[in-house]
Amino acid sequence: MAAAFKKAAKAGQRQHRERSQLSSRKHLGLLEKKKDYKLRAEDYHKKQNALRALRRKAQEKNPDEFYHRMTRVQLQDGIHLEKPQEEECTLEQQKLMKTQDLKYIEMKRVAEVKKIERLKSELHLLEAEGKQPNKHTFFFDTKREVREFDIAAHLNTAPELLGRVYNRPTLEMLKKEPIRGATLPVQLQKLARQRKSQYNLLRQRIEREREMFVVAQKLQTRKDLLDKTQKMKVKKETVNRPAIYKFKLQRKR
Repeated sequence: MAAAFKKAAKAGQRQHRERSQLSSRKHLGLLEKKKDYKLRAEDYHKKQNALRALRRKAQEKNPDEFYHRMTRVQLQDGIHLEKPQEEECTLEQQKLMKTQDLKYIEMKRVAEVKKIERLKSELHLLEAEGKQPNKHTFFFDTKREVREFDIAAHLNTAPELLGRVYNRPTLEMLKKEPIRGATLPVQLQKLARQRKSQYNLLRQRIEREREMFVVAQKLQTRKDLLDKTQKMKVKKETVNRPAIYKFKLQRKR
């Protein structure tokens, strides 16, 4: 009973509040509260710990330790100054190297395009995007011939193979090597595997040509940055596209 009474008494108590700055002391600024003191104390201790760590690092440093910057820094009047380095290549040499790299990438990309076109000409791209499917049209004189027309007999093949628009064997070929069950002849299976391998090769070459095109664009962008100084980046460089810059228009004399 006493515990319940004490809890009820606490619930009715007035909430403690920190006093605000007196009006007569407003010219001294805001009165610091406990949360402000905690932030100030944490910042002070953080800085003290950092100074203590730097002091310990300086005491434990090996004066004979070598690091590579020593080779290009010299001490003058107690100040470390870097030695002037000779330019590895001039701006014109950089442009020439970028141009040579760009020409090499373009040459390799054109070679890939020719290989892709040659593969496409060898393969029957029946399901290729943007290409209309081939049609085989038969002409008749009368409607009776249309009704009695047998496409399997006309093409001299089995009705089960009418769906094949390539490598469709004739009846004479099937008599020499008949179809066993529901499987195709060994030669047709071999041709199907070769065709699948050729399509995989074509897909790889198309992907390689696309990557070379992106690399060529990035090289061209870097070459343009050497010629023009006043620029502003619009979009960052990604895997699939180069960075996009906006250059200030300059009047050519």
